[in-house]
Amino acid sequence: MKTSFLYFLQKEVAKNKDFVSENLNDLCASIQHSIVRVLIAKIRKAAEQTGITSIAIAGGVSANSYLIDQLEELGRKKRWKVFIPKKEYTTDNAAMIGITAYYKYLENDFVGLDIKPDPRLKV
Repeated sequence: MKTSFLYFLQKEVAKNKDFVSENLNDLCASIQHSIVRVLIAKIRKAAEQTGITSIAIAGGVSANSYLIDQLEELGRKKRWKVFIPKKEYTTDNAAMIGITAYYKYLENDFVGLDIKPDPRLKV
């Protein structure tokens, strides 16, 4: 039976309160491995369903060297063209989104919970 990562952590911390700090590198590597495995599986499935043979990644996730290695390996096996940006172009917008949210919060600039996203909104 598979247990979730959080249940595993709870169980281990109950036995040893320092479990996380003592095993932080291994825990982070395990989470990274799991996330990359899911991303690679989804990329493979999408490419197989669509027939796409050119794959590109972007944003903050494209700076992850483990993801890059796994995607390039899969690309070699599948004979895909894989495009990875240079590290200096792999920035994440989280800081910019965060500071924008902070200033909107200061201005009490909120919308209701009934708002719906529109990915094709013309600006």
